[in-house]
Amino acid sequence: MDRAAIVHDNFLRRVASGDLPGGNAPDSALPPELAVSIYRSACLTRALDRTSRAMQAAGQGFYTIGSSGHEGMAAVAAALRPTDMAFLHYRDAAFQIQRAGQVAGQTITWDMLLSFACSSEDPISGGRHKVLGSKALNIPPQTSTIASHLPKAVGAAYSVGLARRIRPEHQVLPDDAVVLCSFGDASANHSTAQGAINTACWTAFQKVPLPLLFVCEDNGIGISTKTPDGWIAASFAQRPGLQYFHCDGLDIYETFRVAREAAEFVRTRRKPAFLHIRTVRLYGHAGADVPTTYLSKAEVEADEANDPLLHCVRLLDNAGALTPEDALAIYQSTCVRVDRVAQEAVTRPRLQTAEDVMASIIPPRREHAPTNGTAPEERAAAFGSDLKAADQPQIMSRLINFALTDLMLDHPEIVMMGEDIGRKGGVYGVTQKLGQRFGRARMIDTLLDEQSILGLALGMAQNGLLPIPEIQFLAYLHNAEDQLRGEGATLPFFSNGQYTNPMVLRIAGLGYQKGFGGHFHNDNSVAVLRDIPGLILACPSNGPDAVRLLRECVRLAREEQRLVVFLEPIALYGMRDLHAAGDSGWLGTYPAAGEHIGFGEVTTTGTGEDLAIISFANGAYLSHQAQRVLEAEGISARVIDLNWLSPLPDEALLAATGNCRHVLIVDETRASGGIADALMTIFAEKDAAKRPVARISARDSFIPTGPAYAATMPSAEQIIAAARDLLGATR
Repeated sequence: MDRAAIVHDNFLRRVASGDLPGGNAPDSALPPELAVSIYRSACLTRALDRTSRAMQAAGQGFYTIGSSGHEGMAAVAAALRPTDMAFLHYRDAAFQIQRAGQVAGQTITWDMLLSFACSSEDPISGGRHKVLGSKALNIPPQTSTIASHLPKAVGAAYSVGLARRIRPEHQVLPDDAVVLCSFGDASANHSTAQGAINTACWTAFQKVPLPLLFVCEDNGIGISTKTPDGWIAASFAQRPGLQYFHCDGLDIYETFRVAREAAEFVRTRRKPAFLHIRTVRLYGHAGADVPTTYLSKAEVEADEANDPLLHCVRLLDNAGALTPEDALAIYQSTCVRVDRVAQEAVTRPRLQTAEDVMASIIPPRREHAPTNGTAPEERAAAFGSDLKAADQPQIMSRLINFALTDLMLDHPEIVMMGEDIGRKGGVYGVTQKLGQRFGRARMIDTLLDEQSILGLALGMAQNGLLPIPEIQFLAYLHNAEDQLRGEGATLPFFSNGQYTNPMVLRIAGLGYQKGFGGHFHNDNSVAVLRDIPGLILACPSNGPDAVRLLRECVRLAREEQRLVVFLEPIALYGMRDLHAAGDSGWLGTYPAAGEHIGFGEVTTTGTGEDLAIISFANGAYLSHQAQRVLEAEGISARVIDLNWLSPLPDEALLAATGNCRHVLIVDETRASGGIADALMTIFAEKDAAKRPVARISARDSFIPTGPAYAATMPSAEQIIAAARDLLGATR
């Protein structure tokens, strides 16, 4: 017999016969009416789990990872406020159900059944996934089973104190809010969870406000791998800066009391706490999982004998809040009601087309109150002596610094964060003086953990701030890329656009560094960024265009709530000359206010019709060198700078090539999976003229240190040779 049916039959039989498990007496902290409410939420949780399995068996449901055994989370919800943002473990249906009872106008049974049925009317994901979440309940949707939501919970908690000082226009959380994030005992071992908890401790140790409640639901097993007895307590009870609480999640009275104490500690002390809740896992991991294949029957039955609903019935009876007969009637009527509602939910419409599915990848626009901008005297005070320098030709890194200064002056909700960006001024000096100009509240020096840097930004965006995080080197992003893929980009997708993660992530990257290198500091692969739906990737080749692009990136994040990556080519940060030493051909002046490169626009230099050279970043620099040599040989060429690497500017690119008779693509990323692959496809599929097209790409290699730093990547000489070959073969 299915374990869900066994647990159900056991509950009916044991309550009817009075065969209830023993335990402590009910705590007086929980009022009778609230205790009954928590029990009702627990019954609904159980009924939904059972019905989800029946729906799947009938081909009408698509998710069966249930919450049975974790019903005590309803008591945690009762101890918190609906204004406390909650990033929930996937077994926390009881929490969401209980919170729904705290907010008027909710139809939680109907909503969750629509989610089980993947109906397009599901109010959180629009039928894209079975996720817990609700805008009305302040629960951003989560799909993670590995605690990847913990870093952004740290960021959201950090934003509560910061918002008191900055007051973002779109602030969501009240000043006394607590942020909750829950996860399982197995997930607590994941590097993401460990990093987030360490970041919280590191922050609190420095007496920085961080009102965050970690909730670890310890059912003793992760799918089939057991958690050693005592491991969670031993790991977290003595962490510096983290207050530890423990309760038995089978006892809703004790759980409510301890959860309320933990929440009060966090709310009043503005410090993080760790609530360790004992739970059991009923039914196995998911619908297809058979726990007796890796646990003994005795172990499975022991957990079933500790059914939290049976403990609830005993406690409610002992407290005089509800008789076992009435408790049984509530359970049975709840099961009947859920089955009845499910019959209607499975008839509701579902997503049908690719367009339907993808409609929420791009988030909605967000309106802002009009502003008069920064007063001239305020700008002059911030820039100081750099105000005159902005009128003189400058290197790229300095122009980016000027742009960031203006953007932070114009938009007080912008906050930057990253390792070394404040006091040191960034790994390449790009953020020099910004710490003095805007203070430590807006220029945050973080610990060395890329997951925590991105999580801090993602969480801040949940509270109306506009984060500009920095990852020092492109190769280091790989330590944390799932924060963009699995958390940032999926949030609007799984919330039907109700939740977003607007930000501009700055990354120093690409190759061609002469004196400092190796594959960790020179990474010429952007495939992981181009593979994320909805993410925008911008990349400049010179200082003035870097300013224009950065302005547009901030506009996209601020007004269109987009997740944007601004990839800055390290080797061009300090580039001065183009053709010969001392020619200052790659310096530029600071663009006037309002100048920008629109999303999807390319930049064209020259009007030659023989050849269009398409490139970006270092490749664009090299292409300009090649252009002059080719012109001297009688080959008229134009250089087209892509600016936008994802999505590629197809229409603008085809228009910019115009009447050119040949096309040469210069791609400093690797031949396999590089930009050139996609560009070749564009011309193969969309170019009506069917012009001859060739490409140069970097070799499929890591980048070495030393004199061979550029040996595997395109050079000006290679571009010239490829152009000659292309035109020679077709003339």
